[in-house]
Amino acid sequence: MIVDSFGRVHDYLRISLTDNCNFRCFYCMPEEDYDFTPASRLMQPDEILHLAKIFVEQGVKKIRLTGGEPLVRKDAAEIITALGGLPVELVITTNGTRIAELLPTLIGAGIKTINISLDTLQPEKFLVITRRDLFHQVRSNIELLLQHKITVKINMVVMKGLNDNEIIDFIKWTKHNPIQIRFIEFMPFSGNKWTSNKMFSLQEILSVVGKDYTILPVKAEPHDTAKSFMIPGHEGSFAIISTMTAPFCSTCNRMRLTADGKLKNCLFSDGETDLLTALRKNEEILPLIAASIWSKKKELGGQLGKHFELLDAESIKNRSMITIGG
Repeated sequence: MIVDSFGRVHDYLRISLTDNCNFRCFYCMPEEDYDFTPASRLMQPDEILHLAKIFVEQGVKKIRLTGGEPLVRKDAAEIITALGGLPVELVITTNGTRIAELLPTLIGAGIKTINISLDTLQPEKFLVITRRDLFHQVRSNIELLLQHKITVKINMVVMKGLNDNEIIDFIKWTKHNPIQIRFIEFMPFSGNKWTSNKMFSLQEILSVVGKDYTILPVKAEPHDTAKSFMIPGHEGSFAIISTMTAPFCSTCNRMRLTADGKLKNCLFSDGETDLLTALRKNEEILPLIAASIWSKKKELGGQLGKHFELLDAESIKNRSMITIGG
């Protein structure tokens, strides 16, 4: 088992396949001319599989593939197929643009749950947020997943003054569709111009939904990051990821491997451990993993306080969201 100094067992690994993306969402990738990591510095398919096997041997039960946008890698199908052969639950977070062409690969790898990042249900606003005119393609691919009985979760980052007025529209979507909407509090990362007055909190989201609907809490599963709820008569459900106002650090079981092979023991950690260089030098990997996780801070990477309204985002030492992998 991989355990930290607070006794938390880490059995969930998130692997970023690339920091590249075909979207340009401002809260994730601020600049259009973003300097992507050269291919030679990215983990190659055999290296990803090698490292994944080490983690699985140490008790990892779930692997999530992230990006950037993981499906823009030319060898994404090769990587997904290889990881599908491991004895883990394999899932993926994607912007949904390449689902149709890679669906046979995803199904063949045993992926049964897919998270789609979608911050608006309005095509015009989608273009503003992503700087890409691909809204209808994403919506079509979501319908395709539902037709194939794949569990779909929609990740919606709620930002005050931008899309908080669409919360009820997303809830209405769950009336006749077996999807889960995951409302996410806006989080600070390098370059995303986070300020507390842009953040829409857990309580604010519940207040908006509660004005129109009866909300029933759903019992949490171990290590859940999201607080889940149901609405009587709705086929789907919703959840809230309240990292800023009600963090879930006490039960955290997550590790993050960046596309360039760095292990981050927390989304907000200010340090990282270079596994890829060690692998290429044929050095021992397991002691590096153990030391990294053992050094994990109690909560929020030791950088974020409990009073988000007092947070100075510029003081946080971290990567941009796209280079972490979420």
